[in-house]
Amino acid sequence: MIKILQELRVQFEALLAQKEIPKRLHSEYLKWLRYYLDFCHKYGFEKSKKESLPHFIKKLQDKRQTSQQQKSATLAISLYYEIKPSKTDHEIALGKNGRISSPNKELLKPTHADWTSFYNNLDAEIKLRHYSPKTLRAYKGWVRQLQGFTRSKDPRLLSGSDIKDFLTHLAVKRKVSASSQNQAFNALLFFFRHIIKNEFGELKDVVRAKRKPYIPVVLSREEVDAIIASLSYPYDLVAKLLYGCGLRLSECLNFRINNFNFDACILTVHDGKGKKDRTVPLPETIIPELKTHLESVIDLHQNDLTSGYAGAFLFGLLEKKYKNAAKELIWQWFFPAETLTYVPETKEYRRYHLHETHVQKARWIFDIL
Repeated sequence: MIKILQELRVQFEALLAQKEIPKRLHSEYLKWLRYYLDFCHKYGFEKSKKESLPHFIKKLQDKRQTSQQQKSATLAISLYYEIKPSKTDHEIALGKNGRISSPNKELLKPTHADWTSFYNNLDAEIKLRHYSPKTLRAYKGWVRQLQGFTRSKDPRLLSGSDIKDFLTHLAVKRKVSASSQNQAFNALLFFFRHIIKNEFGELKDVVRAKRKPYIPVVLSREEVDAIIASLSYPYDLVAKLLYGCGLRLSECLNFRINNFNFDACILTVHDGKGKKDRTVPLPETIIPELKTHLESVIDLHQNDLTSGYAGAFLFGLLEKKYKNAAKELIWQWFFPAETLTYVPETKEYRRYHLHETHVQKARWIFDIL
C-alpha cells in the first residue's frame, strides 16, 4: 500500500476543513484517498481523471463494501479532484521501504494485457494437482475465451460481473450445452481461486443453459457385431475391449502389458475418471484374441530392443526411479503405435501407444460407408 506524501495530506485535510467535513470523518476520507491512489497506481488508471472513479467504486463493490462505504469513498475522491495537481506521480508513490517508486514502472492496463504468466501459472497448478492433460486443455480453452471476451483485460481487474456476462453470453448468444457451461464455470472458478488468488463471489441471476432430457441410443447386439466386423486389426480388438469392459477410449489405449492378468481374467484400470483405479473382468470370448495380440506385441518389442530403441514412454518420475523400466516388457503398451517417435531433447526413438484419433477415424470411415 502506497503512502500519501505530507504535502498532499496537508492540502486534502485543509480542503476537508474548508468543506466543513466533521473531524471524526477525516481519517476515513484519508483512508479512501489512500486506497484510491493505490488502486490507480496498481491498475494503471489516471488518478487525476474523474473517469477513474467508477472503476474504483466497482472494485469496492467486488470487495463487498457496503453502499454507505461506497458513498463515503465517492465523496472523498470527489474532493480530491478539487485539489490542483502540482506534481507528477512521484507525489503518491512512496512504498513500504520509504523510497519513491519510478513513474516509468510498467503499470497494469485495463485491456490488452499480457496473460502469458497467468497461463504458465495455470499449467503449473494443474500439473501440481496431477489433473489430466485433457483437463488442462479444457481449462486453458475457457480461459482463452474469457480473455477474448474481455479484450485481454488484466486478470487482476476481472470481477464477478465479467464472469456473469461471459457465462450469460455462452448460454444466450452461443447456446452452449449445460455441460459445457458447467465446465466453463468450473474452469474459471479454478482460475480465480488458484491463479488470480481471488473469489468472484456468488453469481446470481446468471442465465444457465438448461439440460435437455436425453434418451441414450443403445445399439443392438447385431449392430455392435456389424460395427466390429467392419474394423480392421487392431481397431476391432480395441472396440471389443471398449464394449466388453465398459472402458473409455483413453483408458483402453493407455493399457500396458502389466494391466492384464490372464490367469485371473482381470483387467486393472489405473488412473481412471477422478484418478481412481478399478478392476473389471475380461470377456472370456476375446481372451484368445488378446493373447494372440500380446504375442505380436512381444515380437515387436524384441525387434525394437534389437534396433536399439530407448523403450516406451513412461509417466511421471517412474523412469528416474527405475532406470530400465522403459525397456522392460511389462511396461510396454498393449496397443503400441505403428511407428517410433523421435525425441529431439535426448535424440532417442521411443514407442508410444495408438493415438485416439486413429481409432476415431476408423469409426468415422465406417460411418460414411
